Amino acid sequence: TRAELPTKSGLMLGLGETGDEVLAVMRDLAEGRVDVLTLGQYLRPSPAHLPVSRFVPPEEFAELACAGRRLGFRHVEAAPLVRSSYHAAQAL
Repeated sequence: TRAELPTKSGLMLGLGETGDEVLAVMRDLAEGRVDVLTLGQYLRPSPAHLPVSRFVPPEEFAELACAGRRLGFRHVEAAPLVRSSYHAAQAL
C-alpha cells in the first residue's frame, strides 16, 4: 500500500469460519499494512443465499476489535451490524 492512501478491508462473520481463521486473516491484512478494518455479522439477504452458520455475540466482536488494535490497525469497527462503510468519515 502507499502510505498516503488509506486502505480498508472488511470481513463478514457467521459463515462457518473459525476464530483462528479470522485472526489469521486479520494478521495477513495487518502485515499488508491495511489501515481500517470492519468486522460485521453476515445476514442472509434472501433464501437464495447461504444461511447464517452462527450469530457472533457482541462480546466476541469486542475481543476481535481489541485484537485488531493490537495488530496495529489505525481504526477498527467490529459489531453485528457493522458494514464496510460503517463510520467511514471517522475512520479517515
